[in-house]
Amino acid sequence: MDNKATTDSKGSLVSRIFKYIVNHIFSFTVGVMGVVHLVLLFIFFIEGVIPLFYFNILSVVVYVFCYILCRAGQIKPAYFSLILEVTFYTVLSTHFVGLRCGTYCFLFSIVPIIIFFGCTLFKGKQRWSVVLMLALNFATFIALYLRYFSVPPVYQVSSLTMIILVLLSAFAMVFSTMFYNAVYIYMAENRVITLEEKNKKLSADASEDALTSLLNRRGFLPLVDSLMHHAADKQFCVAFCDLDDFKRVNDSYGHEAGDEVLKHATLMIREELPGCDICRWGGEEFVILLKSSNLASARSRVERLRKTVESNPTLFVNKKIFVTTTIGLAENDGTYNTPEEIIKKADERMYYGKQHGKNVVISEDRE
Repeated sequence: MDNKATTDSKGSLVSRIFKYIVNHIFSFTVGVMGVVHLVLLFIFFIEGVIPLFYFNILSVVVYVFCYILCRAGQIKPAYFSLILEVTFYTVLSTHFVGLRCGTYCFLFSIVPIIIFFGCTLFKGKQRWSVVLMLALNFATFIALYLRYFSVPPVYQVSSLTMIILVLLSAFAMVFSTMFYNAVYIYMAENRVITLEEKNKKLSADASEDALTSLLNRRGFLPLVDSLMHHAADKQFCVAFCDLDDFKRVNDSYGHEAGDEVLKHATLMIREELPGCDICRWGGEEFVILLKSSNLASARSRVERLRKTVESNPTLFVNKKIFVTTTIGLAENDGTYNTPEEIIKKADERMYYGKQHGKNVVISEDRE
């Protein structure tokens, strides 16, 4: 158990670190490039390749400046500066230490950077500039290869330094390709997850009432329709509830109090009728779908609900707000063709109860 917790903790830490890097991806790129040139600076200083030593000092300064630009939100200037610096460094390093040191690989290491950031920074026809930069990058490599293929370098470095330079430039190329592909995949997956969450929220917003989180008509009617026409067990009842004299609550205590009464009524309905689908039909009206219930059992259950509402006031600013509810009940007996018809019948019976005393359950038609 402890090992699992430790593994989860490490995984969570790695995920947080990677997320931080992705959120600061250009600053991270500039920082890594600056560190690489800091390493090259020491290598060329030890080997006595003074021109490249000075150029790498300049490169480190350039990347410090690029980092400042990134922090200021000026990504494009930093982007072009990075590409130009790597291109100039590749040309100069190939001239001074030759092709065998493999520094031309730095040209390939910036290909993922050109594509990844270019497609983010440029839109529409501007993205052709990414293609142009890639073409110039490849043309630079061809020109270097043809120019220095048989030309001896200005400086002869040791075999160990040559191996280090080859490995460093090759690592930069491979790491860049792998890293920016991983970042792209991570960001693409995040976009998909974000879109799915937004779609779920939009779907919920379309089918739920914002105040009570109950279903609204759009979310409720298909459930009734499915039971009525597609379910094996078509026995169900619909209860139409209306809070009595609700306007008095709003007028006496304010609309905030009215909202609290509605939320409290929602809680009582859920507690008294677990497993039932509940809809806020509008205002202070609720419609309840009682599945697998005949009229007698449904009447018993909603009668308990009526008594619960009557005896449990809503507490609001140290006040007890008492309300009652009138409920109309209708059973799916095969005479209804649409959800609206059975709900209308329950509504008519509720309205009859309103006209004849309120705080009652009416489950049959009366004159």
